[in-house]
Amino acid sequence: MPTTKTLREGSTQKRAAILTAARELFLADGFDRTSVDAVAARAEVSKRTVYDYFGDKRTLLQAVVDGVGQSLVTTTRHILDDTLTDLTEAADLEDVLVTFSMRIATDMLGSAEYATLQRLVRAQSAHVPDGGENSMADAPDEALAERLAAFAEAGLLDVPDARLAADQFIALTFNVALNRFGSANAAEDPRVRPLIVEGVRTFLRAYRSR
Repeated sequence: MPTTKTLREGSTQKRAAILTAARELFLADGFDRTSVDAVAARAEVSKRTVYDYFGDKRTLLQAVVDGVGQSLVTTTRHILDDTLTDLTEAADLEDVLVTFSMRIATDMLGSAEYATLQRLVRAQSAHVPDGGENSMADAPDEALAERLAAFAEAGLLDVPDARLAADQFIALTFNVALNRFGSANAAEDPRVRPLIVEGVRTFLRAYRSR
């Protein structure tokens, strides 16, 4: 008789197979043309298993969107750890924040995962509650806010409201590029970097410790 651990591992594998199959089919055929039967066949599980794990097709789509979003949150946290730690000199703030921003604009906003998320949300917005991104929309902003608060504690920034500062940082950098060019993918568009650099400088003019 299989052990509980074996069953749990098998369940994880089935769940992953269902999500992978659903993601591929939603992207290729759209929500309306993708059937649970097709997802089950591609995942090599029964239709009943799909329903047991996800309840219905709309919930399955939400799970696919959430999975891609969580992958991007993980990427963002790795970039934060690589770039916004152990800063001790105020003179290095601009270089560090530009490096962080450019990594976000290439490794995250320029990634296939980000493009997939945008396609899923745009194409399936009528079927995903609240546009599909809201369940994790605050996670990267909160993580950036934590780092800005740490810089404030070290005396490098004057940040009364760390979350507001994070929102304004994003608005001055990535959102400017998105609004102007429709993309903040610095890997493909050389016009993005100058906007990010100027956005970082504007942010520091407001928040650098006097």
